[in-house]
Amino acid sequence: MKSNASMSRILHLNQLNQEEKLSAEEYQLKMKVLKNQIRDLTFLSKEKERPVLFVFEGWDAAGKGGAIRRLTQEIDPRLFEVHNISAPNAEEIQHHYLWRFWNRIPKKGHIGIFDRSYYGRVLVERVEGFASESEWSRAYEEIALFEEQLVSFGTIVLKFWLHIDSAEQLLRFETRKTDPLKRWKLTDEDWRNREKWSLYEEAANQMFQKTDAPKAPWYLIPANDKYFARTKVLETVVGRLQEELE
Repeated sequence: MKSNASMSRILHLNQLNQEEKLSAEEYQLKMKVLKNQIRDLTFLSKEKERPVLFVFEGWDAAGKGGAIRRLTQEIDPRLFEVHNISAPNAEEIQHHYLWRFWNRIPKKGHIGIFDRSYYGRVLVERVEGFASESEWSRAYEEIALFEEQLVSFGTIVLKFWLHIDSAEQLLRFETRKTDPLKRWKLTDEDWRNREKWSLYEEAANQMFQKTDAPKAPWYLIPANDKYFARTKVLETVVGRLQEELE
């Protein structure tokens, strides 16, 4: 049974309003307040010995890295760690896929941030055929149980999907291709993934439906406008931490 809060959240990508925008002036004003609130709330989570786990997923070039940088700017560096998740290495691939994430979950009073995550099992591994259908199908329950254990330990879990539309992604890819400072971000794999947009969209929507939970909710963020997306992430964090800690 989903809570009233989960029932009011959008859990399908096609229902998001990508027309949401913020001016540069509105963005600066909001961010100043939000960053101060996050700094205070993360100190409170330390005081109350509550671990916090942020999961960031979304399309290539959707702005996950930028959102994470703004989230962490005012947090004490001793309290958080960002984990940039890529393909498992030779040792990790010999274990259950959740093993490398168990080794990275935050301890009491600390914050863990996954830039990509264990949800790769039901996204890239599903779409690209790195996991069999039986493996990725049972992963929904495995992940739900994993998050239940984190919540039982006292962990505050927030999961974000940053959503841009196909046209916006193409624009950002072309910008990266022509900018010497951003060219490194664009890979052949990004272009290949783009060709399977509909498959990834189907996998993402199914993932939201099967793994959204009252204490481990998904927040789908319209991200065509970077200013709006960053403030929406921080507003969500502030609201959730206030609810859990105060």
